[in-house]
Amino acid sequence: MGDEEYMKLLDRAMASIHSLTSDSSDFTIPKADSFVQGSKTIVKNIGIIADRARRSQQEFARYISKELGVPANIEQQGLVINGKFQQADLDKRIQRYFEVYVICRECHKPDTRLEGAGRGMFYLICEACGSRYGVKNY
Repeated sequence: MGDEEYMKLLDRAMASIHSLTSDSSDFTIPKADSFVQGSKTIVKNIGIIADRARRSQQEFARYISKELGVPANIEQQGLVINGKFQQADLDKRIQRYFEVYVICRECHKPDTRLEGAGRGMFYLICEACGSRYGVKNY
């Protein structure tokens, strides 16, 4: 095999590898669909956010409550947060939740689950690549 033929085969192989590694995932982190009603903020799409994260609504509500430092509970109209909060502030918290507690650090896929590790820690276990690492409990 000559050098020229080898280079053509190598170029073809590299082109196919690049197309395999390109991220064709349609996963997007949802934005909060919220509004202020009196002295409370209501996030209407809590179910969508929890489903996208593959977590329960109660887990997500507990995280938001701790992050914002105010009580939050789930009611029929959505997640009710005591206090007035801007949508951008809620979106920032949702983004952070997904970065820390949902998306794998190794393969960057959202196919993860949390498992209790005791002493205020969770294990974030990726079902796509098998990596496992500790994250702080919220």
